[in-house]
Amino acid sequence: MAFHEVRFPDDISRGARGGPERRTQIVELASGDEERNASWANSRRRYDAAYGIRRADDLAAVVAFFEARNGRLYGFRWKDWADYKSCLPSGTPAATDQSIGTGDGATTDFQLVKAYTSGAQTWSRTITKPVDGTVLVAIDGAEQTTGWSVDTTTGVVSF
Repeated sequence: MAFHEVRFPDDISRGARGGPERRTQIVELASGDEERNASWANSRRRYDAAYGIRRADDLAAVVAFFEARNGRLYGFRWKDWADYKSCLPSGTPAATDQSIGTGDGATTDFQLVKAYTSGAQTWSRTITKPVDGTVLVAIDGAEQTTGWSVDTTTGVVSF
């Protein structure tokens, strides 16, 4: 996918509406039972930035951003104000919030993920575009400040 490493203006995205969506078809059978099929393996995020536009200058910024991306040709970074932390929205992120893997003495690269749990079900979302300087890492519960790096274009943590 063609992507520009630039973030949509925060002051406008803060007022936007939207979030994750999934595509699921439900077919009712003659017996009354249902068959369900998920067309997408993962959820996609969709937002309407119009709710964040408050002034004419905001609209001009959105138009400029849109034109610089050639419309929908290039992807870009977007801050989801309801889901941008590794913890609950009211919490402070910690290095132990999410597990990205278990070391085996040989593996040095781990993909960032965020787990969503409800009851006994957990779904993990791959994090591919972390913001520089926001990733915290722990090994055996102890925060690590050195000895690792994160690729902010892929979300891979390397030791």
